[in-house]
Amino acid sequence: MASPKYSILLPALLLSFWLLAFGGIARAEDAVCYAASGNFHGLCFSSSNCANVCQGEGFPGGDCHLLACRCSRPCPTKN
Repeated sequence: MASPKYSILLPALLLSFWLLAFGGIARAEDAVCYAASGNFHGLCFSSSNCANVCQGEGFPGGDCHLLACRCSRPCPTKN
């Protein structure tokens, strides 16, 4: 029978490798908020075109998601 310290060690190592591989836990400051573009018309196939339209609407960026243009900005932080 394995000792208790080894039964904890393996899951801890696996969790550590998983966090390293997938970037860990995102910080709240890194959260991105999305809003549908008000000026983009038609199906969205070019994220750079979408981003340009979103920048004209005051957003720092945008991308195509499910053929629709969505504008993005950092989410406001809670104090």
